[in-house]
Amino acid sequence: MSRSTNPITKEHVADRLQRASKIFEAEPTVNQPTLFGASPATFARGYAYDPDFLSKEEEAELLGHIALLPFSRARYKQFLANRRIVSYGASYDFSSQRLQAAKPIDEFLHPLRARAAAWAGCAAADFTHGLVTEYAPGTDLGWHRDVPEFDLVVGISLRSSCRMRFRHYPPRPREKSIAVELEPRSIYRLQGAARWEWQHSVPPVPALRYSITFRTLRK
Repeated sequence: MSRSTNPITKEHVADRLQRASKIFEAEPTVNQPTLFGASPATFARGYAYDPDFLSKEEEAELLGHIALLPFSRARYKQFLANRRIVSYGASYDFSSQRLQAAKPIDEFLHPLRARAAAWAGCAAADFTHGLVTEYAPGTDLGWHRDVPEFDLVVGISLRSSCRMRFRHYPPRPREKSIAVELEPRSIYRLQGAARWEWQHSVPPVPALRYSITFRTLRK
């Protein structure tokens, strides 16, 4: 006894392709490269990234101001890191584990702070802490979360790119980190889960890099 089959028509194929496209459209969009191939830019709630936050002209102007800053090596208790920093608004003392007063955010950073605040969805005045960091070639940043006195964190990358790695906090056994590429002139935001449930690090940078970080105080 033979079994009849329905012929496959062009209309049938088109319908199947349309259904498949709807399935893929519902999945997260992959638009930021990572160390392990690719991962959605929104790997955690509260993380955001814009690769084209600044123009080359705006970057050059900021770098001109940064070249005149009085950098000093970051200190962690008795350890001096290779990173050089300038702190504004507050400076964290890791020996006493408390914030200490620092000079107000420099005027040349005010327009950038206002623009970063508008992008992040807060008032410019909420960014009471600023940090300019210099990464010489080969400089890294170990695994950490920002100190608990701060809440919202945004960072702007200048001059060259770097990888920023993320993993859950506390770290999970045999967990592979997620690494995102921070392009020069880009901005990222750490808020909510991305801020409190993940920690991050930067492996040794291949070229001279600067970052500007703004933070709000935790309420």
